[in-house]
Parts: sequence; structure tokens; C-alpha cells
Amino acid sequence: MAEFTAGDDTLRLEAAAAARAAHRSVERLRAHGSEGRGLSAGAVDVLIRLRALGAAGARPGDLARSGGMTARNATGLVDTLECQGLVRRAPDPEDRRSVVARITPAGLAWLNDFRTPTQKAMAALFDGFTDTELHQLRHLCLRLVQNQQRITTHLTADGETTPA
Repeated sequence: MAEFTAGDDTLRLEAAAAARAAHRSVERLRAHGSEGRGLSAGAVDVLIRLRALGAAGARPGDLARSGGMTARNATGLVDTLECQGLVRRAPDPEDRRSVVARITPAGLAWLNDFRTPTQKAMAALFDGFTDTELHQLRHLCLRLVQNQQRITTHLTADGETTPA
């Protein structure tokens, strides 16, 4: 990295590389658990969001915004979940051109079955971390997200494309 930075400080690049590596580790473990049960990590996220919303459900566009994905991706995830009987679509009572996705009893059961193995996997992954360290890690990761959102807002206000 020192060569890439032409001898300048590499600490921020090293921190970014460590954050990417940690993200990949968590996602690999998470994907392993969810895909073994037939769902992608994105589909699990949608199920969790719909469970939190209860009977109100959500439009696919709202799921996209809250989940940081494209509307097309959210629609595809709802399609997948609907085909498996974990979500159902219903006409939106506020907008007849739209639909609302709601979690089904089968979706709730799927999440309940997934909870214990997920909790065990995360406990193993974060083994040896104190509660203080976990709070600090969560705080630092959320600060990264806030900084990225601020940068995206600045760049899009300047007419640049949104960074990935």
C-alpha cells in the first residue's frame, strides 16, 4: 500500500481494507446460513423488514429505499419470497396502481427457524469481543455509513454519478 500512496500515510487505506475484509467475512457466514435455507441475504433482509412492519407491509419501492437497493432488486426479492409462500402481495389501499408486500405465517415461521442458528453463528464470529468493543464497532461502522451517505449527497448534488 505504501507504493500505491507514494509513501504517504496508509492508515486510512488499511482501515478501509480491513472494513471490506470484515464485511466479506460477516456476509460469507450470513450467506452460508441463509442460502442453505434457500434464500439470499437480500431476501432475508426483506423478510426481516416486513416482519418489523407487521400487517401494514410495504411497497417494494419503500423496501428498496429502506434497504439501500434498487426498486428492481426489491421487486425481484419480493417475487422470490412470494413464490416460496413467505410473502404475499395485496393491492395498496392508498394507491391502486401499487401493491403492498406482507409477510405470511410461513415467512414468520421461516424467520423463527433461522433465528437460533444465526444467533449462534454471530456469537461464534464475535467470540472474544467484549460488549464495549461490540458497541464501539457498531458505532464506528455506523459512522462510516453516515460519512458515505453525506459524500453521496454531496456528489449527487454536484451532478456526479452515485458512488457504488
